[in-house]
Amino acid sequence: MSTPKNFLWYELVTSDTRAAADFYSHVVGWKTGDGSTSRNPYTLFLVEGQGVGGMMELPKEACDRGATPGWVGYIAVEDVDAEVKRIQAAGGHLLREPDDVPGILRFAVVADPAGAPFVVFRGEGGPMAQPAPGTQGTVGWHELNGGDVESTFAFYSRLFGWTKDQAMDMGNGAVYQLFAAGGEAVGAMMKKGDDDGGPHWLFYFCVDDIDGAMARIGEKGGSVTSGPHQVPSDAWVIHALDPQGASFALVGARH
Repeated sequence: MSTPKNFLWYELVTSDTRAAADFYSHVVGWKTGDGSTSRNPYTLFLVEGQGVGGMMELPKEACDRGATPGWVGYIAVEDVDAEVKRIQAAGGHLLREPDDVPGILRFAVVADPAGAPFVVFRGEGGPMAQPAPGTQGTVGWHELNGGDVESTFAFYSRLFGWTKDQAMDMGNGAVYQLFAAGGEAVGAMMKKGDDDGGPHWLFYFCVDDIDGAMARIGEKGGSVTSGPHQVPSDAWVIHALDPQGASFALVGARH
């Protein structure tokens, strides 16, 4: 059986890259680097010198169509074009045809059957080095607010080899289904509520001190929308918006 596939990159598309770089560097502790190509300016987010994500400007034409700032996750696959066909056969959607960033990666923008977008990609440079899980600035949890949990899990499991971990009862028949990608649980899925916007993935960035991070969000013009809430393993989480309106979450200890 092939190794389960997982998220390996996280990208912010935003209306003000300069302000967003300042915000996340202050809140999460990322360093920034230049990953620009001849076609597009691109900012890298770095942890211990390793890239964990990036950022690009939201194109004006996308804004004109109603697009808003947000995060998207990249799942590493062996063959982008073949994966797109499998995604479509499983009921998913193609949002942007496979394309190349020469010398860096091939990618396609897709969505699951409920419409939650993500990216499948194959890098040109071999396996990507990753900081140790839990390091400040890495992603500690992946949460899908999407469609029916059983059918949604079946979609991702068939494509990427994810397996069920424990399921938590949220009341009123709602389930918070944890999933693993070859080891411990790395995220969870739940059915989107009526007031949660469109189907989407939410990414939880690791911080050393949740209260300090909350204060830093306010210092740079962001807002905390939920939390802090305690979760298993003595961690605390918050949901927040950056100054441009992109949603994100943080997970960390309380001291």
